Amino acid sequence: MSAVPYLRAGARLDLDRQLVEDCVHCGFCLSACPTYALWAEEMDSPRGRLLLMRSAVEEKSLQASAVPHFDRCLGCMACVTACPSGVDYESLIGETRAQVEAEVRRPAAERALRSVIFAVFPRRRRLRVVTAMLAGYQRSGAEALVRRSGILARLPGPLRTMAEIAPRLSRTSRLPEIVPAVGTRRGRVGLLLGCVQGELFPQVNVATAAVLAAEGFDVVVPPSQGCCGALSEHAGRRSEAQRYARDLIGIFDRAGVETIVVNAAGCGSVMKRYGHLLAGERDASHAGEMAGRVRDVAEFLDSIPRRAERHPLPLRIAYHDACHLAHAQGVREQPRKLLAEIPGVELVEIADGELCCGSAGIYNLLQPDPARRLGDMKAGHVAETRADLLVSANPGCTMQIAAALARSKTTMPSAHTVQVLEASIAARPVSELTAGTVVATTPWRASRAKRAAGR
Repeated sequence: MSAVPYLRAGARLDLDRQLVEDCVHCGFCLSACPTYALWAEEMDSPRGRLLLMRSAVEEKSLQASAVPHFDRCLGCMACVTACPSGVDYESLIGETRAQVEAEVRRPAAERALRSVIFAVFPRRRRLRVVTAMLAGYQRSGAEALVRRSGILARLPGPLRTMAEIAPRLSRTSRLPEIVPAVGTRRGRVGLLLGCVQGELFPQVNVATAAVLAAEGFDVVVPPSQGCCGALSEHAGRRSEAQRYARDLIGIFDRAGVETIVVNAAGCGSVMKRYGHLLAGERDASHAGEMAGRVRDVAEFLDSIPRRAERHPLPLRIAYHDACHLAHAQGVREQPRKLLAEIPGVELVEIADGELCCGSAGIYNLLQPDPARRLGDMKAGHVAETRADLLVSANPGCTMQIAAALARSKTTMPSAHTVQVLEASIAARPVSELTAGTVVATTPWRASRAKRAAGR
């Protein structure tokens, strides 16, 4: 848990009092809250945090002792789903974090950790250097040696988490600026690459482009796109998140696309709130219009008539609801429907599926102990399904659950929803999908192969 930080003298919270008072203290949120499930502490529940917000607003003073309770919130928004009164907790915790970050001075070690995280993860060129080093570390055999040595258990929590969750990197072709539709063109969509998704799971972007193209859409991939601002916004770094948002809006404006498709739940949840993030600014209205064109890939694919044939995949799949997809965006049934349409697929539900896995952006790095406990709880429920494959729609969830499964000595491969769809459309053997060796054969690669064969 976080140490109590130092607050500037006179620190206060300036929140919409009516939003805070919408809470009627019914307690429906308690059973939905991951941190309340861990500690059964009132102040570590949504209701308790709202009481702390209300106290700070009424007394016109923010107490340092309240900050760790705000920090421990995963921002999973399960409470929003559970709340019968419609409390806008998402806006309140977001605004609270932004104001706290402007007033707080954290311990030196935590400041250093946050500085490193935000100097690397939202900056794709820097992250690409780190992933290249990680790939070399993995290929050299050093990673396997370190894991067997037991050294990881002696590392500080954040470093141990980074080492445990790092996925096995694979060589995947970079996407071109335009992936052409297969057959008659039905439309033109943009694709957000994402920072973590783009560098640690590029195969997910390749599969996304392949599925969209197979369904008849030109896929535009602006090469200059950067971070969407999700990590910064979830951590209270409001001005940084706004800067990233403005840049990304401009890039997709120039792309001339009808819809922006996103395949990472955390990114989509923030992009759909760009109007709120940039509220009060000159371009707020335009930001809201752009946000209205953002769709999760499962949400988009479910909204169109299917064109590409689905081939059988005899698989038992456990589908994990990423919090920022299910709770923040309300996208639950669409991915299940898409998977269930594949001949041979058997979908199984995960017990306590609404409970967060503990990833929550960078939560597992800043709060490694509670994140680890939540990850182990989730992994236990996943293992109980005895599924052939775990499917998730968020890179953080995939890494977090995979690491927890590994700790429990459970072998279960994982994939994104679109990777399963692409494998079905391309009639791939199940073994490729469960072995994690699928690299989508996308239209631009097929055309290159044909040209090469004709020489």
